[in-house]
Amino acid sequence: MAMVETEVANRLKRLAKSVKAPGFRPGKVPMSHVNKIHGAGVRQEVLGESLQKSFFEAINTQQLKVAGMPRFEPRQGGTDAAEIQFSATFEVYPEVRLGNLAAASLKRPVAAVEEANVDATLEILRKQRRSFAKVERASQKDDLVKFDFKGTLDGEPFPGGEAQDFSTVVGEGRMLKDFEDNLAGLSAGESRSFDMSFPADYSAAHLAGKAVRFDVTMKEVQAPELPEVNAEFAKSLGIADGDLAKLREEIKANLEREVKRRVQARVKEAAMEVLLANAELELPKSLVGLEIERLRKQMLDQIQASGGQIKEDRISADIFKDQAERRVRLGLIIAEIVEKNDLAAKPEQVRALVDEYAQGYEDPQEVVQWYYQDPQRLQELEALALEDNVVAWVVGQVQATDEPVNFDDLMGRAA
Repeated sequence: MAMVETEVANRLKRLAKSVKAPGFRPGKVPMSHVNKIHGAGVRQEVLGESLQKSFFEAINTQQLKVAGMPRFEPRQGGTDAAEIQFSATFEVYPEVRLGNLAAASLKRPVAAVEEANVDATLEILRKQRRSFAKVERASQKDDLVKFDFKGTLDGEPFPGGEAQDFSTVVGEGRMLKDFEDNLAGLSAGESRSFDMSFPADYSAAHLAGKAVRFDVTMKEVQAPELPEVNAEFAKSLGIADGDLAKLREEIKANLEREVKRRVQARVKEAAMEVLLANAELELPKSLVGLEIERLRKQMLDQIQASGGQIKEDRISADIFKDQAERRVRLGLIIAEIVEKNDLAAKPEQVRALVDEYAQGYEDPQEVVQWYYQDPQRLQELEALALEDNVVAWVVGQVQATDEPVNFDDLMGRAA
């Protein structure tokens, strides 16, 4: 520990050049006074650095992989630094025991993009670009309606239960279904009264599960007008020459990319479940704790970004425990597989992902440059490429079978 005292003395000498004290000129403060003011802090700093250095030298010698941060405790000590000894308590990365995956099974979704799917997508694009025109008839599904409403609970008005000139599209689900259903069949100037109940899990606690009565007066009905699928429509979607055949080709290519992405996501999820079910390991509590704190901070940041305010101690760590354990477990399993099977992402794989993402934009080369200008963006794609390698490895180990799936089910579209 003589080296520690030597380093303490050297730092105090350097510090003395800038120390200020009453009655002394800068740089002329006696060493005894400098030591009295700063000696304990400098000694603690040097001891900490020495301790860290000794610890990491020891674990490197023993070839140990430390998980999380070690906890140091003094074993014995005195006024002489040479008498100070510490013990370190820490966790190491666990042994991952992966079972025989040959007996495991995995289903791989298969879906084709048909012309009917292109037609359906065109209809969605038309609806997104619709306009509305006033009509003199009763309202029906897909109409834009403007109305007044007033609600009562036990015969008394309630907060949020009244509005004038409120607008919504009938059938789009922006309001509760029981309410929207009663908007159909009304012409401008007509009124309707009806009873309904709020869902038991309604966000406003004072209304959850309560039966109320609404009085509605229709003010205006507008019918949707969809644009024709012609050259002008194609140009509005980025086809410069208005060629409808090119528009259909682009829509189909976009759908095929989305199908591929969703299939990969499902296969990845299935592969991860296979790994979780067939691996044995002890989770280091320190890593789980770090992941819990990361998830908690992520939630806090999201709440604050949306304008909300909440104290950190109001968010219990318990709500993140299962998710944190799953993420840590998968991370350790994947790291083991990558190391043993040389599955690290290769530059050409990363470039292939960049090119694939870029194809969805008007200027692909600009997107490629955007990725390669920032190493952090590339690191995100490297992580994805590594995951793809692990998934491919798992699929090669298990009994993988193709499973035809409905296009609309895969895309999450209503039938």
